[in-house]
Amino acid sequence: MGILSWIVLVPFITAIAVILLPNKSEHLIKWVSLIGSGIVVILTTIMTCQFWTLYSADLEAIKSTTSTKLYLVERFTWLKDFNIDYYVGVDGISVAMIILTAIIIFCGVLASWNVTNRAKEFFALLLILVAGVFGVFVSFDLFVFFVFYEIAVLPMYLLIAVWGTGKKEYSAMKLTIMLMAGSALLLIGLFAVYFESGLQTFDLIKLGSVDYDSALQVWVFPVFFLGFGVLGALFPFHTWSPDGHASAPTAVSMLHAGVLMKLGGYGAIRVAVYLMPEGAKDWAIFFMVLTTINVIYGALAAIKQKDLKYFTAYSSVSHCGFVLFAVCCLNLLAFKGAVLQMFGHGVMTGLFFALIGMVYGRTKTRTLSEMGGIAKVMPWLATCFYIAGLASLGLPGMTGFVAESHIFLGGFFTNPWIDPTVMRTLTVIATMSIVVTAVYVLRGLGQVFLGQMDVAKYGKLTDATLSEKLATGILVFTIISVGVFPNYLITMIEGPLMPIINKLGH
Repeated sequence: MGILSWIVLVPFITAIAVILLPNKSEHLIKWVSLIGSGIVVILTTIMTCQFWTLYSADLEAIKSTTSTKLYLVERFTWLKDFNIDYYVGVDGISVAMIILTAIIIFCGVLASWNVTNRAKEFFALLLILVAGVFGVFVSFDLFVFFVFYEIAVLPMYLLIAVWGTGKKEYSAMKLTIMLMAGSALLLIGLFAVYFESGLQTFDLIKLGSVDYDSALQVWVFPVFFLGFGVLGALFPFHTWSPDGHASAPTAVSMLHAGVLMKLGGYGAIRVAVYLMPEGAKDWAIFFMVLTTINVIYGALAAIKQKDLKYFTAYSSVSHCGFVLFAVCCLNLLAFKGAVLQMFGHGVMTGLFFALIGMVYGRTKTRTLSEMGGIAKVMPWLATCFYIAGLASLGLPGMTGFVAESHIFLGGFFTNPWIDPTVMRTLTVIATMSIVVTAVYVLRGLGQVFLGQMDVAKYGKLTDATLSEKLATGILVFTIISVGVFPNYLITMIEGPLMPIINKLGH
């Protein structure tokens, strides 16, 4: 077993340790969960250093190949009769997503320090969910990928239905049904490539070496893209997302929007486009139209929201639309923008939902009109909120600007398989969402933190605790540091994207 297996196993082991603790030991349960999450952060740091040492020596060679180069590989046979292997490894895209997940789970545990209702089950399920997410990002056998994908999705039902607020049972059931429908589509696609490849394997690298019949690609690509797109909040299958966000507890919202939705964009690049490049060319314009609607609709819907969580949830629909839009552009610059957006939006929305939970825990309301001026009593939380808001609207020096500039510029790069006029028109329409985003972000935060404060209701409220400052501080630091020094992340993801680009040009 290597370091990747330990990154997946530590959350599982921590979840088992939490389950074995007595119910009354709430403080110990939280500390065990935090220590387990901290160990994952340490392992992720070591893994990143090991990867970078190996990757930097291979970067130029990777750019000219059509086969994905993996590092820190672990492999053994699991189900011999079906050629299913436990096959894990990483490239730059995987490493970026693992770093994101490690940051979000550590900060999510810190932000959940006030959970008292069935804390043992809550933290155990949270850790199992994140173990599934890590498993998805390291798996290169598609059957194992699918198993971890389901492990990542299924705990959401209980986490929302038991610990959520508002229409929690409805939201949890809606989320589960729609994500399971997406999973069913993925299963169809996986079996199609398993049998049609002629290799009788789920090995993603081997499957990627096959030139599939164009007729097969025409129907398998949309199956894959829709299956992953449901989790990525693709219009019109996005409706589970705002309800799920609004009803979920703080840490679950952080993982849901910050990491889980990124599995959709990750799978669209890693599986759909990589295996079905000709199908991607045929369907690019169709899905580009849907994702443009995503971007504009999500932004316009956010303006109308009166609940702070719904406000952020529809903003996430818009920003996740950018990821899928960039995937449909089918060029290197846009692909880099997609991965940067996944990382940047993951950190930004994790910060947003952490702050919303902290504000709600004090004010007992999420209605924008019922608040106002609370920056006077919560200066730390207000400052962090505005940093998240500025990152959301793409202020230079923050992660949002780096990602969106790549996406919009990528939308103007012509491809021989996409009509340039249509592509650029859709890019211009999507770009207009920046204006709408600035309106709803600045107006919404102004309503909550500026203006006249109701002293009787909010005058005695307190600012962030030490654990809350640590959680939000880590996320703010990540937003700014990646925004100011993006080249390390860009270099990390550029190499693994080149084989996909080369396959598109093949």
